[in-house]
Amino acid sequence: MEVKQIHSMAQVDCANWNRLAGDDYPFLRHEFLLALERSGSVSEQTGWEPAHLLVMEGEKLIAFMPMYLKQHSWGEYVFDHQWAQAYQQQGIAYYPKWLTAIPLTPCQGNRIVIQTAVDPLEVMQLLLNFIKQLSVQRDISSWHCLFPAEQQTKLLQSLGLSIREGVQFQWFNRSYRDFNDFLQTLSAGKRKMVKRERRRVSEQGVHLLRIAGPDVSDLQWRVFFRFYTMTYLKRGAQPYLNPAFFQQVAATMGEQILLVLAVKDDQYIAAALSFIGSDTLYGRYWGCYDEYHSLHFEACYYQGLDFCIERGFKRFDSGAQGEHKISRGFEPITTYSAHWIKDARFAKAIEQFLAREQKAVQLYKQDAASYLPFKQEL
Repeated sequence: MEVKQIHSMAQVDCANWNRLAGDDYPFLRHEFLLALERSGSVSEQTGWEPAHLLVMEGEKLIAFMPMYLKQHSWGEYVFDHQWAQAYQQQGIAYYPKWLTAIPLTPCQGNRIVIQTAVDPLEVMQLLLNFIKQLSVQRDISSWHCLFPAEQQTKLLQSLGLSIREGVQFQWFNRSYRDFNDFLQTLSAGKRKMVKRERRRVSEQGVHLLRIAGPDVSDLQWRVFFRFYTMTYLKRGAQPYLNPAFFQQVAATMGEQILLVLAVKDDQYIAAALSFIGSDTLYGRYWGCYDEYHSLHFEACYYQGLDFCIERGFKRFDSGAQGEHKISRGFEPITTYSAHWIKDARFAKAIEQFLAREQKAVQLYKQDAASYLPFKQEL
């Protein structure tokens, strides 16, 4: 086995990549990562320089790992700005750093994809050795792997990486027959709250459309992008993604996209976009012009729950943050990131910090779980 580094998804055959990636997790598909690059959303200019690693056995691709050379820490959802400040205070450069992640996408999944029957620990060790050697040659401070699946986290920890924990909120389908069946698992007060929120949306004359990716019109994509942009502009920021990205994923992997549009008086007033895995719905982007009572909950959560129940999906991963999700049945789960720090002094200090932080994170998760709305017998 040998490691090869490429600087564009265009340098690896789509069919070979997707043969390993499959379609369980849409963000690892060749089409998704290539759309980020070709649209210019991910590039050296935006501080996300592609530096993907391929593991070859002769001419055969047997494993891969998306990786980027980062010049900042924006768009990662695992915050290490304090680490960068500590480096700066000591007169040491923290950037550039290596980052293995799905850009702008805080959704757990495999980060190193390995052909069946190949030893995953051997592949990970090979990749880590390659990264370490390259970091010394190019004077790069560190490597960070964000939101890996739990099993891969354990393997990375066994190789000596520091593990950081976080918390997100996800919904799990316990074989519900329909939305009302799910509601019956909630306490009376929370059940009334959800019903009231859904009723308030319809009382405002708003109805929702769920549109499969291949059926979304050009006009509807333009409308969605305006809503998506508004989410950032309201915070005084510019959107990370551009129309070209959405156009490309619509054209190349539309079957894994779900668009929810809110309509009032024949006008689109809000939109939410999700990606579809084999058994998981991934809520990603939301936007609106004006605020309507409970519309965010309906478009971003309840429509997704309906979709998951109808399809028999196991899980709804609605993205980072959002404690308001707890009272609506989204449960706290642990997320992970793995970190290799080249400088031994900083590596020790960060390891100590993470040990302290982990205790606080676990207490927070326990506290969040105590607010779940389910009946006591559940």
